[in-house]
Amino acid sequence: MATKKLPPRSKVKTADTWDLSSLFTSDEEWETAFAKWQKQIKKYDSFRGTLGDGPAQLAKLLKFDSKFDQLGEQIGSYAFLKTAEDAANSDYQRMVGRYQNAASQAGQAASYIRPEILSLSAAKLKKYLAAKELAHFKLQLERLVRYKPHTLSDNEEKLLAMQAEMSQAATKAFRQLTDADMKFGELENEKGDTIELGHSSLSAFLNSPKRAVRKKAFHQYYSTFVDHENTLAATLSGSIQRDIYYAQARNFPSAREASLFNDNVPVSVYDNLIDAVHEKLPAVYKYLDIRRQKMKLKDIHHYDTYVPILSELNVSHTWDQAVKKVVESLEPLGDDYCKVLAEGLTSARWCDRYPNKGKRSGAFSAGCFVGDPYILMNYQPDVLNHVFTLTHEAGHSMHSYYSSKHQSFEYYNYTIFVAEVASTFNEELLGKYLFDRAESDKEKAYLVNRAIDDIRGTIIRQTMFAEFEKITHALAEAGEPLTLDCLKQEYHKLLELYFGPDFVIDPELDLECLRIPHFYSAFYVYKYATGMSAAIALSKRVLEGGQQELDDYLNFLKGGCSKYPLDLLRDAGVDMEQPTPVQTALSHFETLVDQLDELL
Repeated sequence: MATKKLPPRSKVKTADTWDLSSLFTSDEEWETAFAKWQKQIKKYDSFRGTLGDGPAQLAKLLKFDSKFDQLGEQIGSYAFLKTAEDAANSDYQRMVGRYQNAASQAGQAASYIRPEILSLSAAKLKKYLAAKELAHFKLQLERLVRYKPHTLSDNEEKLLAMQAEMSQAATKAFRQLTDADMKFGELENEKGDTIELGHSSLSAFLNSPKRAVRKKAFHQYYSTFVDHENTLAATLSGSIQRDIYYAQARNFPSAREASLFNDNVPVSVYDNLIDAVHEKLPAVYKYLDIRRQKMKLKDIHHYDTYVPILSELNVSHTWDQAVKKVVESLEPLGDDYCKVLAEGLTSARWCDRYPNKGKRSGAFSAGCFVGDPYILMNYQPDVLNHVFTLTHEAGHSMHSYYSSKHQSFEYYNYTIFVAEVASTFNEELLGKYLFDRAESDKEKAYLVNRAIDDIRGTIIRQTMFAEFEKITHALAEAGEPLTLDCLKQEYHKLLELYFGPDFVIDPELDLECLRIPHFYSAFYVYKYATGMSAAIALSKRVLEGGQQELDDYLNFLKGGCSKYPLDLLRDAGVDMEQPTPVQTALSHFETLVDQLDELL
């Protein structure tokens, strides 16, 4: 049988590609805009030392900075998307490189703005915040002024800035060791094909229907981590110490509070998440035992938790069929939402649909204030998960669409804390739509199992990671050395708690804490769990509510970053400072587990 090869970019049908003309109609137009933008960098210097001269002068600078950033975003987006089409295209590689270089120069040229504003007296800042000339930028300035107690003298700030490269040493060492130096050998899959084992192929091996393959892949993979466990413990400890150092240097009570400060999120949100998940862990234990029974296993290990209980459904959706199902599933969001999205996914060509040679893998949504909210897919008609991926990315894109239409540039770009709400919301609606139309118990069970594993992976697993980050940072802040044994012991306790008494924890699994890249960007993963919890609670509210509940949700999509994340979500109908949204999501998880037990 001949191997099916991916087509070169030049052979892909135009209708199957995105239309980037909302950004630039040609590379030549991009070049003209880039030259104009690059020339403007030097203008920043004309404002240096003048920001205390009055509200009008600061307003002048902020207007220039906003226009400069808006054009820069447009230029950067186009270059990034062109590279995503074909990473081997050297012209677009150079385009991205030139943009990044110019953006770095601009960052240096504008670096004085924040410290110069924060060096103004409290009285002057109060006067500026009340000035009509700065009314449009008031929220932006209020957010900046919050950092005044955590901003140091010029010389101290300079010293911290000089440490930027050095502070990444632990992260870089971890990346180099795990991505380049560590080798995991080769392994035969269930078809007898020999494949190199690595971070990306591990997932495929753990999804193998053959348990011997899963087990061997797990042990072989982690044996390499055993060989480097002391080095990895040292890099993780170094990263945690860095977090604590910067928090203390900037007068924060803890590294966790320093990380949550930007989103104005109290630690109670973090703690409520952990407490709510702890309360519902018996439902997780029940699910794992159902999985063990249905897979006809005597005992269940970590390498048994990824493979689907049921094999992939034998269904296929053309692109047009997938778009039709996605749009129909989103009808509860109203005619405007569905009409805009349907056009975006078809005639307006927001989406680059299929794989081609050199194209970036996976999927993403890339919203921009000026252009359309583009989507990259590598769609395969016979993979049901790709229909879910499409609605997920469409959720991001519609969030970007509404935010850019209803907010100014300064306040349109929503934060990571709320980013996963709109995308997961869409997945919830698609799952319900498909379940309601399922023609067999097997199909229903597959969809329910998929929903369970999504919640387990996004809410429960990420909360376990978040709890590990909380514990390890608190230990280090209390002066406890984070040795290899300490890290493994703390992680083992969490594994026992989150997987339950009847789950077999292989000794190597304690080393999982040394391989998670997110731990080098601490206090980030909890946002996945809060985001999905909010999405489940909001989807339930919209489906069970009326026009007001729908309007509340659409106003959330239009909100951008015009308010802090918790305020945007509270206006939409979920208060993440209370445990209720997480409890709602986990009660839904309990219901799904019972449903799966009945269907199987």
